[in-house]
Amino acid sequence: MKSLQELYLNRNKLVGQVPLCLTGLTGLRVLDLSSNNLTGKLPPSLGNLGSLTYLSLLENNFEGAFSVGWLANLSQLRVFRLGSRSKSFQVESEGSWKPKFQLSVVELPSCNLVKVPNFLLHQKDLSRLDLSNNKIYGDFPHWLLVNNTKLEVLFLQNNLFATFHLPKSAHKLLLLDVSANDFSNLLPEDIGWVLPQLHFHGKLPRSFVMGCYSIYVLRLSHNQLSGEVLPESANFTGIWELSMDNNLFTGKIGQGLRNLRGLQLLDISNNNLTGVIPSWIGELQNLNALLLSNNSLEGEIPISLFNILFLKLVDLSANTLSGDIPPHVNSSGHALLLFQDNNLSGVIPDTLLMHVAVLDLRNNRLSGNIPAFTNTQYTHTLLLRGNNLTGSIPRQLCGLQDIKLLDLANNRLNGSIPSCFSNTSFAFGKEDTLSDQHYGGVSGGVIQLYEQEYSMLFKSLIVLGSFTIDYVPDTQIKIEFATKHRYDTYLGGNLKLLYGLDLSDNELSGDIPADLGGLLELQALNLSRNKLSGLIPESFSGLKNVESLDLSFNRLQGRIPSQLTELNSLAVFSVSFNNLSGVIPQGKQFNTFGTQSYLGNPLLCGQSINTSCDGSHFQEPDNGVEADESTVDMVSFYWSLAAGYVAILIGICSSLSFDSPWRRFWFYLVDVFIHKAKSLLW
Repeated sequence: MKSLQELYLNRNKLVGQVPLCLTGLTGLRVLDLSSNNLTGKLPPSLGNLGSLTYLSLLENNFEGAFSVGWLANLSQLRVFRLGSRSKSFQVESEGSWKPKFQLSVVELPSCNLVKVPNFLLHQKDLSRLDLSNNKIYGDFPHWLLVNNTKLEVLFLQNNLFATFHLPKSAHKLLLLDVSANDFSNLLPEDIGWVLPQLHFHGKLPRSFVMGCYSIYVLRLSHNQLSGEVLPESANFTGIWELSMDNNLFTGKIGQGLRNLRGLQLLDISNNNLTGVIPSWIGELQNLNALLLSNNSLEGEIPISLFNILFLKLVDLSANTLSGDIPPHVNSSGHALLLFQDNNLSGVIPDTLLMHVAVLDLRNNRLSGNIPAFTNTQYTHTLLLRGNNLTGSIPRQLCGLQDIKLLDLANNRLNGSIPSCFSNTSFAFGKEDTLSDQHYGGVSGGVIQLYEQEYSMLFKSLIVLGSFTIDYVPDTQIKIEFATKHRYDTYLGGNLKLLYGLDLSDNELSGDIPADLGGLLELQALNLSRNKLSGLIPESFSGLKNVESLDLSFNRLQGRIPSQLTELNSLAVFSVSFNNLSGVIPQGKQFNTFGTQSYLGNPLLCGQSINTSCDGSHFQEPDNGVEADESTVDMVSFYWSLAAGYVAILIGICSSLSFDSPWRRFWFYLVDVFIHKAKSLLW
């Protein structure tokens, strides 16, 4: 295919290294390998593609060093995108070489850069530049604006820039992000842009609230702004997004928000707000996301919130809200409801999962049974930990066919574990048909910054200047789930990657169902601190993806199945404080588990706990039943022996207290014994 001019392989699941044969396709004008899982070093022979105009290698797992100088002779190159998820990847751009290309778009995020690349000194036509998520230090490179009068988008966030200076002349820059740097100086008074992480303080000026009448997106996040949240009406009634999170705002949620009828995202989380959630928020019918977490809001959840048709994300966590939970959500999509760490009480409505993808009710005061939920086809995350729920685990939970995270820990649930979870995605997995919004992203409008087509000799699919920015990119939720004896946080789309089941800290009893061993997708299984008995199922060897398995603080008996050594992904294993016996298996992952995994099982032996299995006391039973029969309770044995001795003594004394031939014969024998003893001694 020597005549091939455009090759698009982006957004697949390709692995391995970049094939060298691709660098022989010298007619290529477009090569897009972005958003794959490619690894290894990039070949210098990419510089042989002399006709290349568009090269995108973003979002892979490349390693080692890459020199931009390898591309120095690509005179036709206009778009260059490169970045890696691997921390061991680094772009090298030092040297005195002068490129033959004039680029329009340069994206080098996450390339471990420590300086602005030298080749950019020679670029005059840049329209978009992304150097975010690197380690670049020093002064803000204002010369980039001076040299590139067409520059419209500049991303420098998450670096180590120390000082900020703008050029003296006016510039047409449309989007500038320098958040998360080390700036220490004051910003120029005429900057005209709100920069989210530079720690502005004080109250919002009235002139700002009333003067920015045409604003669509306002992000004031991560500053030290104080005062009330729009206590009076604002003039920017056409606003789509208002983010005021991580500041020092106090007081009640202001009435000024009420006339922002086009608002789609409202984020006032992580402040010091008090009072109740006003019911008039339900009048904002275009609202997609409402984030009010980590404040001191009280009172009940207004039922009007659940009647907003387009509402996808409601985060009210970490407040002091009380009362009952509204019965259902009328959202047209699949909502994410985060109500954890409040004082909510009452029972959980059985219709609550209708149109709900994520439900987090952890650490409240909910009571009653877990309901037999209806309409559960969209739910993939259900978290009920830390309440006062009672009764058994309903079999209807096995109707959660798309479930990925189920946390019922730290309640008062009893009965046995249902043996029907093999009907869920825990067992067979599921090709993910849910979009990112079901994991925390919220879809919405798009700001179209500019659109410009780069012409080639033929009709090309390349659109160099087509750049859009989602105006609600920061709404991904964070879910904490206990794995490996710690809580890990999973953000947004990463939730797609985790399957976990936690039933710990309850009063569950009976045997562990063997079909749990068929939950092939599980990465974390926690059944600890219950009253489970019987044997550890040998079928657990089927948990091929499990990384954390905790069965501690139960009443399990018998041996640890040797088949568990087949669990190659197992990193944390605990069976401590049970009644297990026999030899601890060895091999593979089991060679890494120490004494902490087996505490409180005195009849176990093996290398892991430095206890020899040679003695008869530690002979491994053939099966759990024989082990239970052969174990002698020494305390009971001694009590039985003492009781028998006392009973015999009482019986002898009783027989001697009556005048009978036996009594006279006994004393005759005593007299004979005493007489013979005296004759021998004297």
